[in-house]
This record gives sequence, C-alpha cells and structure tokens, in this order.
Amino acid sequence: MKSAFLDKIVERIDRIDPKNLQGHFLHLAQEKGLMEAIFQALHEGVVVLDANGKVSYINKSAERMLGIQSDTALGRPASRYLKGIDWDRVLDLDAGEWSKMINYELELNYPERRFLSLYVAPLSTEEDSPKGLLIMLRDITKDREAEASALESERLNAVRLLAAGVAHEIGNPLNALNIHLQLIGRQIEQLPPNNRDSIRESLDIAREEVARLDMTITQFLKALRPGFPDLALSSIEEILKSTLKLLEHDIRNRNIRVGISSPSAVPRIPVDPHQISQAFFNVIKNSLQAMPDGGSIRIELSCTDRFFKVAFHDTGIGIAKSALGRIFEPYYTTKPDGTGLGMMIVQRIVQDHGGAIEVHSEQGAGTTVTILLPVVEREMRLLKSKSTDPEVPDK
Repeated sequence: MKSAFLDKIVERIDRIDPKNLQGHFLHLAQEKGLMEAIFQALHEGVVVLDANGKVSYINKSAERMLGIQSDTALGRPASRYLKGIDWDRVLDLDAGEWSKMINYELELNYPERRFLSLYVAPLSTEEDSPKGLLIMLRDITKDREAEASALESERLNAVRLLAAGVAHEIGNPLNALNIHLQLIGRQIEQLPPNNRDSIRESLDIAREEVARLDMTITQFLKALRPGFPDLALSSIEEILKSTLKLLEHDIRNRNIRVGISSPSAVPRIPVDPHQISQAFFNVIKNSLQAMPDGGSIRIELSCTDRFFKVAFHDTGIGIAKSALGRIFEPYYTTKPDGTGLGMMIVQRIVQDHGGAIEVHSEQGAGTTVTILLPVVEREMRLLKSKSTDPEVPDK
C-alpha cells in the first residue's frame, strides 16, 4: 500500500541529491519504527489483512490472544485463526454495508478459553490498489465472567430464598410431629405389656425418620447458605466411607457394586467434613439413580502436591451432550422427581473449598465426576492467623 510521503519521494527522486535522499529515508524509517512501537505497546490486538484475507501484520497482543506467532501467521488466511466469520464476504463489502458488519464477538478455546470483541474496518486505499482490512481485538473474558457471576449470584440468592421458605414450611410440621410422637410415647406406657412392644417399635421407626428428615433439611440449608466452610484436617477416605454407609440400603437394593481405590498413604486435608459429605452424597446419589438395573461405582482417590482428587466412575446411562453443560444450573433436571439442586450444591461446596469439579460423560457408557480439593488451606484463609502461624506458600 502506497503512502503519500513515499509517492512524493518517488516523483522527485531525480531532483534529490544523495544526502537529502538519505535523510528522507531515515525520516521514513523513524516514523515506521515509532508506529511499530505504538502498535506493539497496545493491549488491544491489531491484525492487518491484505485483499485476499491473508495476514500481513500482527502485533504482540494479537499473537497472545490467538496463540500464534507472527513468523508463522504472516501470509496465511485469517480464517485459520478467526473462525466463524465469512472473510470472503467481508472483503467484498462496499462502503454502504460496512456500518452493518463491523462488530463481532467470538469465543475461542485455544490457547485458552476466552471471549474477544472484534472490530473490522476497511483500510483506505486508492482505486487501483488492492484493499485490505484492519482488525482490532479486545479481550472481554473478564466482562463475560463478571456477567456470568452476577447471574449465578442472582440464581443462588433465589434458590436460597426458596430453600429457606421450604425449610420453614417443612420445619413447623416436623416440630409438631415430634411433639405428638413424644405424647404418644407417654401414652404407650399405659397400655398392656402385650400391645406395648409392637407399637413402641413402630414409634421408634417414626422418630428415626422424623430425625433423619430434620437432619436432611439442616444439611441442605447449610450447603446453600453463603459463607466459608468450617475447615478442619480430615480424612477424605473416612468421610467417603461414612457417606457410603448412609446410602448402604439404597446401594444394596439397586444391586450396585462399589469399590474404592486409594494410595497407601492418604493425607488429611483441610475441609468441612459435613459439607464434603453432602457433596459426596449428592454425586453418589446421582450415580445410583443412573443405574436402575444395577451396575458399579468405582471411586479413585489420588493426591498431588496441590490437589486431593476424588473421581467417581459409574456405569450408568450417561448424560446427553445437550444436558452436560447445564447440570450445574439450579432447577435443571432430567429426572421426573428431581429437584435440579444436587449438582449445584456440589459445585458451590467445592468452589468454597477452593477446589474444582470436572464432569465427563458418554451416553450409554457412564459418567465420571472428579472433585479436586486443595491439599493446603488457601492463602486468603491463612492471612487471618498470620501473626501466630507460620506462613505456608501458595502452591
């Protein structure tokens, strides 16, 4: 692409002596170097395409955003790096159409998942010169994450309000049931001995079920309420075994085989035992419901310098691809009697522990849910006791 400055030099080259010509070219090189430095210093990505949609210039920010190097990108089609845009059509737009197609938003998964705002503008050229495009890229990943976080917070608040209301409505009848069961217990003592034992057995079962329901509501509310977990050094293997004990009856009735594999030395890590038990309970419960005709659950424990990993592998019906991305949404469920809150609670508990959760599934081949928990307490928690406890570096 020609510049007016260079055109003037070419027109007058016969009238310029060698010394002045050298000065003009040094001035031109300085201007080019200054513009190059400015473009490289920009946080926004800058990409220039030629008339054929091939990259003729790319700055450092664009290289970082797209995960490419200028020496490999130059001369190659932009469609190779910015997919989802019909570059041939964009290059053929006339001046009147540019106002309709200058802004895009793209989601990239390489070199990392990010969202980009893309602005495309034509480069001014003369009639006999090939036209090109200037592309400006801006990373809007943090903006998208902030929006998603705000929406998630609104959903969680709605769920918490609903849960509190439901718990209140259930709690009152439970209290009344408990009181009346106590009254019945007193009246049983006045019955003849031959009738007393059978009625007392039924009464004890009713009391146990009321107590279990009350405990379930308490754990449910505790899992939904905001706030940091009450951390204590705990054995994940012991928490897992006690959780399986709670589900022993359901496991046996569904003809499910459960196996646990763990390293010889399992470290104790800082977790809230009640919340982690709730998370394990929900994951295992989902696996049981996915295997109505029997199957197996294989639970693998492993540990690295940073994370303790608990992987639940089941041989259930699996999760459809269309549903896999929505399993953490509140109220979303594919089960007729499901609440759509189980995996949302698991995610919140794991995130509050500073961990992560991964889900892989294939329809007809089962599902794997992996929970990653930090081996050491997060630094933001250690700062509270900085004056008395030695500082542990964040791994």
